[in-house]
Amino acid sequence: MKTIPLFSGLSQPQLEKIQDIALELHFSKGRLIFQEGEQGNGFYIVNTGKIKVFKLSFEGKEQILHIYGPGHTFGEVPVFEGKSFPASAMAIENSSILFLPRDAFVDLITTTPALSMNMLADLSKRLRAFTIQIENLSLKEVPARLAAYILTLYTEQKSSQISGLNNEQMVTLPISKAQLANLIGTTPETISRIFKKMADAQLIAVKAKEIFISDIEGLSDLSESGRL
Repeated sequence: MKTIPLFSGLSQPQLEKIQDIALELHFSKGRLIFQEGEQGNGFYIVNTGKIKVFKLSFEGKEQILHIYGPGHTFGEVPVFEGKSFPASAMAIENSSILFLPRDAFVDLITTTPALSMNMLADLSKRLRAFTIQIENLSLKEVPARLAAYILTLYTEQKSSQISGLNNEQMVTLPISKAQLANLIGTTPETISRIFKKMADAQLIAVKAKEIFISDIEGLSDLSESGRL
């Protein structure tokens, strides 16, 4: 519990109260956690594994909204609105997930101001990230979206330093190319073509799921201009 950002700064007795109401659930790869339109009677925290939050069009086309790993919460907004889930969630790896029932968690919030502030901070961060995602999908070309995603991974994985490679930085794709394509609104074939163009421009080098960033300033320029 202490490693989950939402609960940072809470005392041990407060953490124990959260543990008392949390239920651990297990989902195999490909299993739905909740479906769009279902009533939100609690929210979730990824313990191990990865999940995707997504929407399906009337034609059955999938748009991934988020990919979450350990420590991330999801499904909390409709819970506090008392409404249904606006999207679906599915395990993309075998996953262990904590479920916190709405009524019990709301009772905890009313008696734990620190938890209320953490929740507000987490939702504000999520809103900002979602605003950026909408901007990327609606206003930026695909190369800019892909460059922005790589830079986001770089920020999240700063500790992944590769020595002896001209000070390059390395990031590891946490999802498949097909899932990445859905996340940024394109096709796997387009992802492969843009990766090749980025490599030809000496911005990155790609080896399986590892991406070595050779020119971070050039990649940052691409994330803004979209010109490759």
